[in-house]
Amino acid sequence: MVDDVLARSFTLTGADYDRYRPGFPPAAADVVMPHAVRTVLDLGAGSGKFTELLVGRAQRVIAVEPSEPMLAILRSKLPGVEAHAGSAERIPVGSGAADVVTVAQAFHWFDRDAACSEIARVLAPSGALGLLWNRFDPSCAWDRAAHRIAHPALGDSDATTSAAADELPGFDFVRREQLHSTERIRRDAYLRRWSTVSTFLVADEVARAQMFDAIEAILDSDPETRGHDEYDLPIVTDVFVYRRA
Repeated sequence: MVDDVLARSFTLTGADYDRYRPGFPPAAADVVMPHAVRTVLDLGAGSGKFTELLVGRAQRVIAVEPSEPMLAILRSKLPGVEAHAGSAERIPVGSGAADVVTVAQAFHWFDRDAACSEIARVLAPSGALGLLWNRFDPSCAWDRAAHRIAHPALGDSDATTSAAADELPGFDFVRREQLHSTERIRRDAYLRRWSTVSTFLVADEVARAQMFDAIEAILDSDPETRGHDEYDLPIVTDVFVYRRA
């Protein structure tokens, strides 16, 4: 079940999310859209971290996002994108309008059945759905330990991708790809990135400070980060592709 408080937390952020969250490798867009299409719709588009990879791959790029601060940034960055306020459960686009729908880092916040019904409605026959997530690389001990601080209930797993499945109502599963990349990131930017995560956004001041202290303690003790101002941060991007049934 979606935690509505955590889901709504992203209405509290905008500029910091765009500045500090990682982007997506262009290869992720290649997996979902191996060929140019007429219309692509990026759902839960946020500040446009994935939307920007779709520009030039379709004649018409539509972004739908419920957070006005996020939309303001997207519109400023990508003036050629048709941006709408809306949700996955009520997409403000006509039936059959999109050849491809993408959802990057957001599908786990949706009401799955209602969202799948709406996505199927706005997709053209045989249209494609791409679900994408950036997540920690299990081989990186210090980043994995920081994730345990921010998401203690998850332990060593990342439950966001569990929202994807071989079976989604109204869709046929096509493929899954796992992409690996490395980001060079400064210590202060890494810490600021955590401030854009839902558990930090909803925490009170004391709890937030305790989480930051715990993550800094990890950076100060791990041999790969201790004494360094910049780190090589490995990232795994999971891409799931479906076809409208």
